Amino acid sequence: MKIPEIIIVETVHQPGSLAKVLQVIGDAGLAIEHLTALRREQGRTLWEITLELDEETDRSLYERIDQLPNARFIGKSDRVFNRHRGGKIRTIASLPINTLQVLRDIYTPGVARVCLAIQADPERAHEYTSRDSTIAIVTNGTAILGLGNIGALAGLPVMEGKAALFSDLVGLSGVPILLREREPQRVIETILAIEMSFGAIQLEDIAAPECFEIEARLRERLEKPVMHDDQHGTAVVALAALMNATQRVGRSLRESVVGQIGLGAAGTGIVRLLRAYGVARVLGTDRDERAMERVRALGAEAASLAQIMAVADIIVATTGVKNLIPASAVRPGQIILALSNPDPEIDPLAAMQHGAAFAADGKGINNVLAFPGLFKGALAARARAFTDEMLMAAARTIAHLALEQELVPDPLDRTVHERVAAAVQEAARRVHAQ
Repeated sequence: MKIPEIIIVETVHQPGSLAKVLQVIGDAGLAIEHLTALRREQGRTLWEITLELDEETDRSLYERIDQLPNARFIGKSDRVFNRHRGGKIRTIASLPINTLQVLRDIYTPGVARVCLAIQADPERAHEYTSRDSTIAIVTNGTAILGLGNIGALAGLPVMEGKAALFSDLVGLSGVPILLREREPQRVIETILAIEMSFGAIQLEDIAAPECFEIEARLRERLEKPVMHDDQHGTAVVALAALMNATQRVGRSLRESVVGQIGLGAAGTGIVRLLRAYGVARVLGTDRDERAMERVRALGAEAASLAQIMAVADIIVATTGVKNLIPASAVRPGQIILALSNPDPEIDPLAAMQHGAAFAADGKGINNVLAFPGLFKGALAARARAFTDEMLMAAARTIAHLALEQELVPDPLDRTVHERVAAAVQEAARRVHAQ
């Protein structure tokens, strides 16, 4: 598994000094993810270079950099850790508490009036509390971000990251909820015991097949939006990317043969949404026979990896297995989304070199484009559940906002998330009006 490693290198401020450092990195078979000049003084420049290394990477490249005549390896940066120090989120007041009168209004004794009003009419909680802008981000740590079953506490930085994105992109509050429980029924009961504090529930990084039962049971028992982001957020962005990819090569997505490799939470969610969208023929493969049974129940066909590569017009992979798809298996004109992070099933460049019409990985096709707007729109509409109409409205909007040469738009463009939220809100209202 590739993990970012940030090194600090000092070079003499002369032509070619940095180029020689980059050549050493290139000779080691590494690509540079980010390069920043930190400062320049007394004829020397300090560089921060971000690489993605796995356990097998030969770290002797640091010595080779140090041996260059105009460069010096200083050490490793703690940039990533520094950005996590103290956590990435906090709760803040929504109004200044700067007089005793404000204090008495928002706390005691004034708050008693609002409590009694909500007791008399619980609907007033929508207006006088933050519940409609607060989401529980719930995990038991069994399937964390490509790292696997590392536990809920180790997954807390991911949950904080989700909460930070909710806040920054669409102005919602996300509250990480870490569960020790792994047995589905106990997870369900725990969430039911605390759900009243939240306007919606985002299930996150819960392993398959337990995640399917947990989500289904919660949706049955709660009249508020519940979504397992690994399933539905990923599916929405994958659908958006495929809408654009097929349009740009002059094909119909609904008439294309789609092969889904890997039928965990993400893969099953993608199959389900593609079928709901109207894709007539979807093939699926997984090592787990229970997963194959699920895909048959969704109206897809069970197949082998080799059969999918030989037959499918579109390949979507969500296995977590690095380099699973050999470049030699790519057929000219195929569309390939290798979505596992941090290591895709096939490098997009290699897929394109072997004839793929479009190829992308999980760095570009990322569910951050979907979940902020999905939840904001659902909460604004006071939706009781996420529907396929809401998911497809989000996908169409994401696809529409992509630039001409991109499959999906920039995830840091706040306009994208607001447009997705508006589309989801409108879809929810249409469903409610029926």
